[in-house]
Amino acid sequence: MSLRISDIEGSSDRQTYLSLVVPTYNERPNIQTLVERISKLLDPVLEGFYELIVVDDDSPDRTWELAQALCNDYPQLTVIRRQQERGLSTAVIRGWQAAAGQILGVIDSDLQHPPEILLQMLTALKGGADLVVASRHIEGGGVSDWGFIRRFLSRGAQLLGLIILPNAIGRVSDPMSGYFMVRRDAVIGRDLDPIGYKILIEVLGRCQIDRIAEIGYVFQERQEGASKVTWKQYVEYIQHLIRLRSRGRLEKLKQRFEVPIKRFVRFGLVGLSGVFVDMAIFYLLHDPAALGLPLTRSKVVAAEVAIVNNFLWNDLWTFRDISSQQRGWSKRIKRFIKFNLVCLLGLFLNVLIVNVLVNYFNLHYLIANLIAIAIVTVWNFWINLKLSWRVTQTK
Repeated sequence: MSLRISDIEGSSDRQTYLSLVVPTYNERPNIQTLVERISKLLDPVLEGFYELIVVDDDSPDRTWELAQALCNDYPQLTVIRRQQERGLSTAVIRGWQAAAGQILGVIDSDLQHPPEILLQMLTALKGGADLVVASRHIEGGGVSDWGFIRRFLSRGAQLLGLIILPNAIGRVSDPMSGYFMVRRDAVIGRDLDPIGYKILIEVLGRCQIDRIAEIGYVFQERQEGASKVTWKQYVEYIQHLIRLRSRGRLEKLKQRFEVPIKRFVRFGLVGLSGVFVDMAIFYLLHDPAALGLPLTRSKVVAAEVAIVNNFLWNDLWTFRDISSQQRGWSKRIKRFIKFNLVCLLGLFLNVLIVNVLVNYFNLHYLIANLIAIAIVTVWNFWINLKLSWRVTQTK
């Protein structure tokens, strides 16, 4: 059943500027600290003009009870206890339905989202943004203590989103973020039907969002309580993407994907140099007049040498404005690993195309290789552009 933010605009208290929703489930150790930190930050600038709405899914540890007890000391605090519903995304929407503010926001209750950047987000909204996203993947952002597996799963989920919903997911650097603010007018009257815990994807896919701003933040490790992320959430995330795609809501997005022309031209020129490297190595390895190695083996080696060539030129030229802020060999190696992983996916596609064109359509192997390179170049540019050549490492 979809949840509609409608017929409440007239009841909106225009004196309330910000409504910040805090979805909770078994967060008793964290809720008091979070309310105190947010209030300390917002009271000097918005006292009397903001509200905190805790939406609790009937937590067994009685988080809702502690939150209600805090209302005596924090008059801006409201607590909603849901006994028949479950889920982070729907909890956020329930909070927005009860909200009176011109700005609707959400922040996690586990202290992994630092409240200290709330004021920066409000400043961006005053500057004209319709949506402000706290991002781990821009300058000033990062993750504190994530291992390789967790990083891989996070980036893999983002890559999957780019493939299924490119026009929505590609609009922000961190579509997996659960920390953002949006103008009430952008949400009013929209049917929101989320699955799982990635409410931002729903907002990007169904709401009227024109201008977007991003504020970098460092994702903190949980100090109290247990993580709610399980494999079920990843399955629900995929279901959410497919639902948004199948219902055709994305054509309502007014802002279309805009290719940065200068960067694209540079990427294309670097790719062209890679073509010459690839073709030369491929010829030397496979041609009977040279080494005469097998087709697939020759193609893999040639493509990998071209990948190294392309990375060096892209790092020094195409994405120089980003890589210059990530100095040091360790970060360059991480950028190369990321670039190589993206290109290796393209390499698999490249090898497949070459074999199909040569073995089934009887094209000359060099012509087949050119066609494969053209297709894979588009793939590599798109994915590398959207992943933004970022390494989310912080001290």
